[in-house]
Amino acid sequence: MTSTLQPASTTEAVTKRPGRWLALSVLVLAVLLVAVDATVLGLATPYISADLEPSGTQLLWIGDVYSFVIAGLLVSMGSLGDRIGRKKILLVGATAFGAISVLNAYATTPELMILARALLGVAGATLMPATLALIRNLFHDPRERSLAVGIWGATASAGTAIGPIAGGFLLEHFWWGSVFLINLPVMAVLVVVGIKLLPESKNPNPGPWDMLSVALSLVGMIALVYAVKEAATHGFSGEVAAVALLGTGALIWFVRRQLTLPTPLLDMRLFRNRGFSAAVLSDLLTILGLSGLVFFLSQYLQLVQGRRPLEAGLAELPAAIGAVAAGLLAGRAARRFSVRSVVAGGLAAVGLALASLTVIDQSTGYPLLGAALLVVGIGAGFSFTVTADVILSGVPKEQAGSASAVSETAYELGAALGIAVLGSIVTGVYRDFTGPVGTPQGAHESLSGAVEAAAGMPAQQSAALLDSARQAFVDGLSLAAGVGAVVLLATAVGAWFLLKEQRLENAG
Repeated sequence: MTSTLQPASTTEAVTKRPGRWLALSVLVLAVLLVAVDATVLGLATPYISADLEPSGTQLLWIGDVYSFVIAGLLVSMGSLGDRIGRKKILLVGATAFGAISVLNAYATTPELMILARALLGVAGATLMPATLALIRNLFHDPRERSLAVGIWGATASAGTAIGPIAGGFLLEHFWWGSVFLINLPVMAVLVVVGIKLLPESKNPNPGPWDMLSVALSLVGMIALVYAVKEAATHGFSGEVAAVALLGTGALIWFVRRQLTLPTPLLDMRLFRNRGFSAAVLSDLLTILGLSGLVFFLSQYLQLVQGRRPLEAGLAELPAAIGAVAAGLLAGRAARRFSVRSVVAGGLAAVGLALASLTVIDQSTGYPLLGAALLVVGIGAGFSFTVTADVILSGVPKEQAGSASAVSETAYELGAALGIAVLGSIVTGVYRDFTGPVGTPQGAHESLSGAVEAAAGMPAQQSAALLDSARQAFVDGLSLAAGVGAVVLLATAVGAWFLLKEQRLENAG
């Protein structure tokens, strides 16, 4: 039996809201904001590490606590937007995002930085589900919606380019906190213009917001991701097993509760749609395979190859260019060929690009790096855009917030797990390097710690320390790229079978 995605109603496909494209321009500002924030953190990590002196574990927490919190709250916030209004929650969340960015900029200790990133995750959880849900309600024509989703995805990709370039410029002229303050003008424009242009939308019969479900979702997601992170970093232990059991139990309780509530926080029946489930799973595994590499790439470019921040940002530009171009063409390509060929082909391309990075060393030339990043961008642009379209097309518009939240939860959970698992691979390999006599313990915590330690050592010892530390970091990065490649290629095979006979809507 063919599993095709159909419009929620026959009238939606012919209804075209005036001003929808102007409204879309406001929504992409929110996407731009989140993308920029995610990418500038990686670029600023060496500076944050040198200034705040976090341990290796604290550095990983700074990188992934945002994803932990946002993954735990996305479903709740998406459901809340369905209930109180997506415009309202978007504007409130955007205002909070800007205010908390100031706290990130002026953090003075690793602990405060981790707290600030966690609070930013709370605000960030309101943004992405609301933007996709509003697109679902603004664009009823399937082809227009595919283009809107493509623009949405292309803007996120553009943010990954703007973030490193803007961040690189700021880091060369100001202190690292300035990379967070760039959120403020974007927030101001979003809120002021959004009040005027965005239409309000919500579920007309939402039912109550079940606080127990909210708590179960938050506890389950954070506990499970934390357990994976700790197991990958320090090995399996009784404490890790207890936390994993707590998270698993909370999520099982959450699912069982959703199946019994008359108006659940998340309608589990969404997962009966094979295309919806396959798209969500593909997104999660793809980000898992990519995120560890992305998190450490800026450190490789700066601390291993000695590039300045702006140069490192420009070096990452091909990935964004490829993703923007592919995102704008993805909907058309999926209709001309098929959903599964575009998604599986994109994922396979990313996997092969990651495989090529397993041969990098300290002096790898830019042609290989640039070509690999371009292919990663193109493959990811095709895959993520089509899966987002599949997810939005397969649900009624009243449930757009919940469906979008599931999509974003998969993305953030994949990012958290990727940084935890692949990041721990890099850190684990790095920590075992053998430095010269007199190498301080702090040099084994992070590469930036080794660079700082080398600055206070005699020239011969300094050179030996840097060479050993950089080689260990590259070895870890190569291994993580290889693991990521295996994950992406396996996901491509799975997508080919799971997305069989899926089609995007052709009405309009």
